[in-house]
Amino acid sequence: MHTVVLTKGVPDFREGQVSFDENGHLERGKTPTVMNPNDKFALEAALQTRVRHGGNVSLMSMGPPGYKEVLQEGMETVYADDLYLVSDREMAAADTWATAITLSAAIENMDEMPDIVFAGFKTADGETGHTGPQANWCLDMPLVTHVISLDIDEEERTLRAKRLVEGDIEEIETVEVSLPAFVVTDPEFVPSYRTAGERLTLKDLRAETQARAPDYEDYLTVWDHADINVDPDYIGLDGSPTIVSSVDPIPKAPAEREATMVDPSDTEGMTEVLEAMQSAVGGDATAAEGD
Repeated sequence: MHTVVLTKGVPDFREGQVSFDENGHLERGKTPTVMNPNDKFALEAALQTRVRHGGNVSLMSMGPPGYKEVLQEGMETVYADDLYLVSDREMAAADTWATAITLSAAIENMDEMPDIVFAGFKTADGETGHTGPQANWCLDMPLVTHVISLDIDEEERTLRAKRLVEGDIEEIETVEVSLPAFVVTDPEFVPSYRTAGERLTLKDLRAETQARAPDYEDYLTVWDHADINVDPDYIGLDGSPTIVSSVDPIPKAPAEREATMVDPSDTEGMTEVLEAMQSAVGGDATAAEGD
């Protein structure tokens, strides 16, 4: 089974250093970036497929050169056999539609079409959830979204998945589609390794990918728009119909917080602390003190 997992770098909001240009566009090259958390569920699904059916897992992203480290993160923390980065200036400031066109063209440029394309459920920055389904529209595959578990019948060339109906954890349905297929995993996805053999294979594959990760560039292919044969007019900012009216910068957390030091032996000070805590939870400080 050859699977491709689509991922994206998102601002590491923990850093508090998100940078915007004068037009309100996020400057990804100047912003600390990590792998989109939801994409790791997609990568876990691809790893489960690799454990059960063998084959190859390719991890792909579109973005600036710094996204190489995002791909390395995916290889090290979950799994990847090889990496693909689609990157050049013509792709900058793309919306989800232009991104989908670029990624689908890159997938079609691979030596062979994958059996399954995986994508995560929406990104931590845009939160649209559009790119996966839009890329699937370009590829014209059966699409299954909000997937929480899956099984593959290699002989029948089918994929059976359990999915949340409209993202509702209380309502689950089972669907079956033919391969090749496109799968968008839900954050509720949990990989399953049913036998000791599968668990041993998982352990071996995790050790292999962690050994590869320091030399990830040996497994990396970088393509520009000419390599994947896309017209610059249809990608990047020029190919993006979305208009961003405004962007609110993310406020930086205060470096220090005010704190009042109270000695445990200071009865009056501890009483004030207790009263403040009881007030916050709606309790009775006097009753608590008597207890």
